[in-house]
Amino acid sequence: MGDVTRIVIIGGGPGGYEAALVAAQLGAEVTVVDRDGLGGSAVLTDCVPSKTLIATAEVMTTFDSSYEELGIIVADDTPHIDTPARVVGVDLGKVNRRVKRLAIAQSHDITQSVTRAGVTVLRGRGRLGTGGQAADGSREVLVDAPDGSVQSVRADAVLIATGAHPRELPDAQPDGERILTWTQVYDLEELPRELIVVGSGVTGAEFAGAYQALGSRVTLVSSRDRVLPGEDPDAAEVLEEVFRRRGMNVMSRSRAETVKRIGDTVEVTLSDGTVIEGTHCLMAVGSIPNTAEMGLEEAGVKLNDWGQIQVDRVSRTSAPGVYAAGDCTGVFMLASVAAMQGRIAMYHVLGDAVQPLNLKTVASNVFTDPEIATVGYTAADVKCGKMDAVEVKLPLRGNPRAKMQGIRDGFVKLFCRPGTGIVVGGVVVAPRASELIHPIALAVDANLTVEQVASAFTVYPSVSGSTAEAARQLHIRKRDAGES
Repeated sequence: MGDVTRIVIIGGGPGGYEAALVAAQLGAEVTVVDRDGLGGSAVLTDCVPSKTLIATAEVMTTFDSSYEELGIIVADDTPHIDTPARVVGVDLGKVNRRVKRLAIAQSHDITQSVTRAGVTVLRGRGRLGTGGQAADGSREVLVDAPDGSVQSVRADAVLIATGAHPRELPDAQPDGERILTWTQVYDLEELPRELIVVGSGVTGAEFAGAYQALGSRVTLVSSRDRVLPGEDPDAAEVLEEVFRRRGMNVMSRSRAETVKRIGDTVEVTLSDGTVIEGTHCLMAVGSIPNTAEMGLEEAGVKLNDWGQIQVDRVSRTSAPGVYAAGDCTGVFMLASVAAMQGRIAMYHVLGDAVQPLNLKTVASNVFTDPEIATVGYTAADVKCGKMDAVEVKLPLRGNPRAKMQGIRDGFVKLFCRPGTGIVVGGVVVAPRASELIHPIALAVDANLTVEQVASAFTVYPSVSGSTAEAARQLHIRKRDAGES
């Protein structure tokens, strides 16, 4: 498809706007059809807002958990410092106004960079035309504008990057005031006194930890055996222990059946008949891809049972000239993966050099406190025999910098091949683990050995010193495994 010049992208999130920038740089004529504002849910209602809220929570937690140990005195407004009392609180209305302001500013910056690159942005809802492919191989995209008009745009290739929206349960309908989805929490003016979080995946765990730190009394309802069932078991165990220690009520193997609002309270009824009361309830029970009523199946685009678009490793769908990226594909619900899928689609369709998506080099992070960062093959992959690897887990409590900072929880875990010592995965549980995972991600991406990781200098004292130490221990473990 070397003669492709017209690209239409439906959806302006990371999958869409990153693809638009690449396509424009490669000389294509690019149109982005966007409904809510460039940046998508990642910028407007999900990643950027939640991590901004978590930034405030992080300061509160750090202060709360280590101020006494670090010798910091917090006094009330009486002149006597003999009995220090906590007077640090949070103005949630102010926090949320900052959250929204930053999200809009980020969206504005993205819009500027995209339009500066020569991309046309159309406001409205995009869908594939019913005509299918024309004789010249192009497709029709219909744009339903806010004023009710419909515009037709022809494209040599289309990228679907429409994202996903929060899943709602029939007997737990959000009202935006007391029963909330994660997109609605930023309208709260006051901190929930008693917050029930339903769902213990990444979103549920992040919000439960954040509101606990901000001062809410939190109950986390988990239908599984532990929080974060999809994460490294050791990491999830550390986090659950920290949650409980900080006073969170973590209810495992508890499924919420109904959520009802009664005046200023909410009642959550579990499948065993138990009723929990709170002032607010946050529903974090997964998401649904935005793929309905877009003319996808009529155009030959195959969806799976969950409504996600099926794509290959260069983002192609089953329909010629139609690509897809991001949460609507369900490949990996991460902004970084959406952006990579979008870029790969453009490289492929415009005939540039392309490297197919490799999910084994994806670094991801759970923004709880401590954070959980992961890259490459996991403990589950090793356990089921998908990858033959040796592992070392090094607790942070022995790290000198961690001791200085009052860090008590967390570890560095590395996986390597038993013969060659090539690093194939890693987990970091620590404050700012999202920053500490990068050297491990580089090692996984570049097929570095534990010897190479161990021989690179680290700063003393530093938390990253534990990564080098884990690599040194893994070198010995790998050698012993090879000899046995």
